[in-house]
Amino acid sequence: MNEKTMMLQYQKPMFENKIFIDKTIIITGGGTGLGRSMAKYFLTLGANVVIASRKLEVLENTVNELYQETGVKALALACDVRNYKEVEDVIHQTIAKYGAVDALVNNAAGNFISPTERLSHKAIDIVVDIVLKGTYNFTLALGKHWIDSKNKGCMLNIVTTYAWTGSSFVVPSSMAKAGVLALTRSLAVEWAKYGIRINAIAPGPFPTEGAWTRLFPEEVSSKLNLKERIPLGRFGHHQELANLAAYLLSDFAAYVNGEVVTIDGGEWLNGAGEFNHLNELSSEEWDNIEKKVRGKS
Repeated sequence: MNEKTMMLQYQKPMFENKIFIDKTIIITGGGTGLGRSMAKYFLTLGANVVIASRKLEVLENTVNELYQETGVKALALACDVRNYKEVEDVIHQTIAKYGAVDALVNNAAGNFISPTERLSHKAIDIVVDIVLKGTYNFTLALGKHWIDSKNKGCMLNIVTTYAWTGSSFVVPSSMAKAGVLALTRSLAVEWAKYGIRINAIAPGPFPTEGAWTRLFPEEVSSKLNLKERIPLGRFGHHQELANLAAYLLSDFAAYVNGEVVTIDGGEWLNGAGEFNHLNELSSEEWDNIEKKVRGKS
């Protein structure tokens, strides 16, 4: 198989039949980026897909785009994952429309790069609350529902490779993702007796609009040759992650529980701590980055 054929293969859907027919999946942070990519693929596999995030307008635009691309309509529900009542409302509205919830993807996240001493406690709260609190809010609310109703279900948490290594300059995200990873492994054991499987994916670099430029502005990308840090020499393709997510949520993965699957081309093994090399940036360069992150330039 030549290189061109290989490239076409990893960009293709892994499943072509309707493996999620009559299944309902909630995706937090499903309006953009990897969440959107997973939503699109799950729709093509027959799932009822609910995408949730704070910005309803973004969600509704995504629903319309996905309908044009797949011919299937997703359901958009506004929700601040930090608010437990709003989380419960999403679950109740989903059940009211589709009759049940079969799977959850905890994908909502917030992140930015900064020297930690420049951060306020509120900035740290924002990231930790979205990533960790948002994940345990949805996990607890849906887990309780499944246990009370004696329904089986599957959860998938999106973490990072620095959840277990730590990483400089993204300390709030590193703290929060480590907590999500611990939650994944702990509840996978505790809730298995209820027929609930919980796994995680740790993606490496998968370029997305918005989040990618916030994490890798010009000052950073000029210091770090990101592809050189990846043994496979390329970034991830969104379909690759969507394929993995579909497998882990499907019955084909019925014996996979409490696992975190890394999909990063070997990056973390090549140099733990994705942002550690940013010590090379000057204070002036950090000033410029901070202005861009805050939308002042």
